[in-house]
Amino acid sequence: MDEFVMQFEEKMQKTLKSLDSEFGSIRAGRANPHVLDRIRVDYYGTPTPIQQVANVSVPEARLIQIQPWDRGTLKAIEKAILTSDLGINPTNDGSMIRLVFPELTEERRKELAKEVRKKGEAAKVAIRNIRRDANELTKKSQKAGEITEDDQKRDEADIQKLTEKYIGEVDKAVEVKTKEIMTV
Repeated sequence: MDEFVMQFEEKMQKTLKSLDSEFGSIRAGRANPHVLDRIRVDYYGTPTPIQQVANVSVPEARLIQIQPWDRGTLKAIEKAILTSDLGINPTNDGSMIRLVFPELTEERRKELAKEVRKKGEAAKVAIRNIRRDANELTKKSQKAGEITEDDQKRDEADIQKLTEKYIGEVDKAVEVKTKEIMTV
């Protein structure tokens, strides 16, 4: 594969990584510290990730403990969790915050599975957009005389193979995450 096609493969890989990080923030019945990744705490006027102001641990399957390094941030952490879309009420005992994850109801599992499929579909659209951009670029290059028609066809075929490969990987990731969510 030539350098031209590889730059678009890199973009497709980034789309897949982005999808994986989004899936990490979806809570699936078990405590996963990655659900806190998107939450920012007001730390002396600066929005800061929780992991940078506290020690986050998972002592049990359905419990996350947040032990701030500076006790003055307890209220700010608690407020950030309450205002997030996490849907869990934090328990503050004065020295640490505990998040207890309740068992997911069947209805909530189905909602989460639907959300996973939606995010997967958005990733596929992003990959197809990358393919479209790549194909437009090869056509422009061919019209400008920078590459031959055979090179254009070869590049388009390579890009199509990449697109199919990454869409397959998105489908696999969606299937794995859906299975994880639906497992009681």
